[in-house]
Amino acid sequence: MRMEAGLCVLHLFCSPTPSLDREAVVAAVKAAEAADCQVITAAMLGHKGDVALMALCADLRTLRSLQSGVQQAGLRVIDSYVSITEVSEYAKGMPAEMLQARLHPQIPPPGLEAFCFYPMSKRREAHANWFATPYDERNAMMHEHGASGRKFAGRVAQLVTGSTGLDDFEWGVTLFAASLDVVKEVVYTMRFDKGSALYGEFGRFYVGYLAPLDDVL
Repeated sequence: MRMEAGLCVLHLFCSPTPSLDREAVVAAVKAAEAADCQVITAAMLGHKGDVALMALCADLRTLRSLQSGVQQAGLRVIDSYVSITEVSEYAKGMPAEMLQARLHPQIPPPGLEAFCFYPMSKRREAHANWFATPYDERNAMMHEHGASGRKFAGRVAQLVTGSTGLDDFEWGVTLFAASLDVVKEVVYTMRFDKGSALYGEFGRFYVGYLAPLDDVL
């Protein structure tokens, strides 16, 4: 089963069990990569997991095989998130190559080894209903939000993926940064944008650092 456009994105947050077979985990990841799947790994900080795997692939069966493989190898999945790459309705007018890069991103960006993931949605409340707000107003808020993010060019790269109907929130946000203090700075700065301050709802944050799978294990 393949995506019609773009890639499916699977985040797995795991902890090792006593039966962990490191070679089997590596084999599961290599099998996914051989099937045209991008897989990156991170060592996580805090109690929400020890290992993160982020996989992008057009074939859902490959992602399912990866998930089964690492579980059978002794990694217990504590949390997960499913989303897809997308071109936002607010990206109209962007060059075709930039739109294609959003559907088929290449990760991770070089030199940005701090890793952060969080899900988010837009509010549907009487005083702040994003989906009842006229498009032009939403578009202006998204452009303000984008302008704030561009101030961190070179220090932060983000991948925003859609999850409406796929998981508990409407988007998944993956940040790659020069350091965790930069992650904190960019998230704090952008929360003052009207689109976030009035309409944003956020899930749990997961942080760590990118590392080769052998080192993470």
